[in-house]
Amino acid sequence: MKIGILRIGKVDSHVINRIKENLNMTFPKSTCTLIPETLPVPEEAFNRTRRQYSSNNILSKVHYYAKKEKALDRVLGIMDADIFVPNLNFVFGGAECPGKAALISLCRLRPEFCGPSPNMELFVERSTKEAVHELGHTLGLRHCLNPFCVMFFSNSIFQTDRKQSLFCNKCHLKVEETVSKLGRKP
Repeated sequence: MKIGILRIGKVDSHVINRIKENLNMTFPKSTCTLIPETLPVPEEAFNRTRRQYSSNNILSKVHYYAKKEKALDRVLGIMDADIFVPNLNFVFGGAECPGKAALISLCRLRPEFCGPSPNMELFVERSTKEAVHELGHTLGLRHCLNPFCVMFFSNSIFQTDRKQSLFCNKCHLKVEETVSKLGRKP
């Protein structure tokens, strides 16, 4: 599986590189590359009342990019602005399920967002979990009931911290099956 990371706006390159390395280790027989192009943060996605960006609006931009990028199986958009979907106060990310496009926001994954001092390792760990989670959705995985599986729905940063960055056995089998099918396409 070929995964491309698409930066949306200004994003810390050190964190991006660490996520890229971790994705290469997490997905079997995958290659994860950084797309040289950076998309600007779409101003029309900004909701002035909420002071957040619409995840669905930005995901549609990632979808459009993924659709035209034939050499990649999946495109993961990464941005550093607060995002939301209707009926939720915030989200860490979003994805097509199944599909080619996924999105994560680094904003609320930073330890200093909730008050504690910065911690780069915790930040990278959280970011990797959310990247794996959203890419799992693109492979057709739904939310898992196992609170330690990376596919468990995180309604808070505490749930993100509790879960692992790996798939449970059940989800892992589905990922392997889907990824192997991707490898067989002409």
